[in-house]
Amino acid sequence: MTVTQQPARAAGSFLLGGDLPVTRLGYGTMQLTGPGVWGDPKDPEEAVRVLRRAVELGINFIDTADSYGPFVAELLVKKALHPYPDDLVIATKAGFARTGPDAWVPIGRPEYLRQQAELSLRHLGVERIDLFQLHRIDPKVPLAEQIGELAALRSEGKIRHIGLSQVSVAEMGEAEKTAPVVSVQNRFNLADRASEDVLDYAEANGKAFIPWFPLATGALAGEGSALSKIAADRGVAPSQLALAWLLRRSPAMVPIPGTSSVAHLEEDVAGATVELTDDEFETLSHAAG
Repeated sequence: MTVTQQPARAAGSFLLGGDLPVTRLGYGTMQLTGPGVWGDPKDPEEAVRVLRRAVELGINFIDTADSYGPFVAELLVKKALHPYPDDLVIATKAGFARTGPDAWVPIGRPEYLRQQAELSLRHLGVERIDLFQLHRIDPKVPLAEQIGELAALRSEGKIRHIGLSQVSVAEMGEAEKTAPVVSVQNRFNLADRASEDVLDYAEANGKAFIPWFPLATGALAGEGSALSKIAADRGVAPSQLALAWLLRRSPAMVPIPGTSSVAHLEEDVAGATVELTDDEFETLSHAAG
C-alpha cells in the first residue's frame, strides 16, 4: 500500500530488540479508558474503530498497559484486532497499579509482576508478549529482583523483550546488569525535554526511545509562537509539527500519540508525512529555550 493510504509508514521503521521491525509512529492506548484512566470508555465502539483505523493507517506498534482501566485497554486491543496481523507488535506494561481514578502506585514485587504478565497474556490473547515494560521502578524492591522476574518470564518464553519506563540513564545501566533492555519510555515532547540524556543514551546503544505525552505543545502553540507560525505557513496542525520534530530529532524515537477519536488519530498520523526543513527544525528546537 502507498504512503497516501498508510501515512504512518512515512515515519520509517525501528528494529526493536534487533529482531522486531516497528513503525516509528505507534499508537498509545491510555486514552481509550474512562475518566482518570479508570473504567470503560464513553464510546467503546469508537475505541474499537480507533484501534482498527490505526492499523489501516500503517501503524504496527501498539502500546498499552495492565493499569489502563485496569485491563480495559488490553481487552479493547484484543476485541479490535485479534487475530492479530502477522507484523503487529504489542507492548504492554506492569508495575504501576491502579487503586482508583487518577491513582497510581508502584508495585514491583516479583510475584506481582508475574501475576500481571500472566493476566496480560490472557487479556491480549497471546502466547508471548512482544515487549513487556516495567511501568515504574518500585523503590521498595531491589531493581535486580524486578528485572530478574522479567528475565525469568523471558526465559520461559512468555515475553520476548524487556523495556523500562520513566527511568534515568543510571537506572537503565543498573537494570542491564540483570538483563538486556531494548527500550525506554519516558515523558518527552517539544516542550518537555528533561529526558534528553536518556534519549541520547538510547540512540547510542540501539534502544528504542518511546516518548509518552509526545504531542504536548502548551504555550509553544500560542498565538505568534514559532510553532503556530510554521504550522500556519505549512497549512498543518501544530501537533503534526510537534510529531515531525520528534521523528527528526532521533532515529531511535518511536512516538505513541494516543486519542479516543478516529478523526484525531488521522490528523496525528498525517504528521508522519510532514518533513521539516533544516531551518524549521532548528527554530522549533530552540522554541523552548
